[in-house]
Amino acid sequence: MSMVLTRPLSTHTGRRAGFTLFEMLVALFIFAILGTASAQLVRDVLKQQSASDGRGERLAHVQRLMRLVETDVMQASRRPIREAYGDAAPALRINPDGLFELTRMGWRNPLALARGNNQRVAYRFHDGALLRYYWSVLDRDVDSEPVAQTLLSDVEAVEFVALDVSGNEHRIWPLPGDGASDPQLAIAGIRMRLDVEPFGNVERLWEVPPL
Repeated sequence: MSMVLTRPLSTHTGRRAGFTLFEMLVALFIFAILGTASAQLVRDVLKQQSASDGRGERLAHVQRLMRLVETDVMQASRRPIREAYGDAAPALRINPDGLFELTRMGWRNPLALARGNNQRVAYRFHDGALLRYYWSVLDRDVDSEPVAQTLLSDVEAVEFVALDVSGNEHRIWPLPGDGASDPQLAIAGIRMRLDVEPFGNVERLWEVPPL
């Protein structure tokens, strides 16, 4: 008679595979830290991208402004005008109150309107903005109203100065008295100084055609 030997069953089942509650909590805590750090990193990147985009857009506005002023100055005309109440105004004038005004040539006329190609334009600094005005006529009457364009907002300061052929700066133009007829004091250029965030002081100099 044969006997079959059997191995007695072990009463020790061993440790089951898996995580304990403590290990799960530690893992969740680590994931939470990583998630917070990742979210902060994404926010910082988006913030920097937004600031970069805003700075680029601001720079584009400043560059467009400079091109417009340059076009007006380079096409300056010697044509004086008559103001609303009959007072004569010079072809180009500057005062320290933030006014720069001139007659310019090259006013396009695609609709063939009954007008010349000269145009009167003015730049004024008002309430933190640089404005450009233009009139539909040169010699105005009391009903002549300019069209206003806001070129740049959030401006700290704007200054226009005239440079004579000797390199001297003048915050008022034309010069009063005998200076207006002195050939050594003839106008040679216009300098514009602009204080605007985030770039600080921006300066440009343009040559003025003989007036």
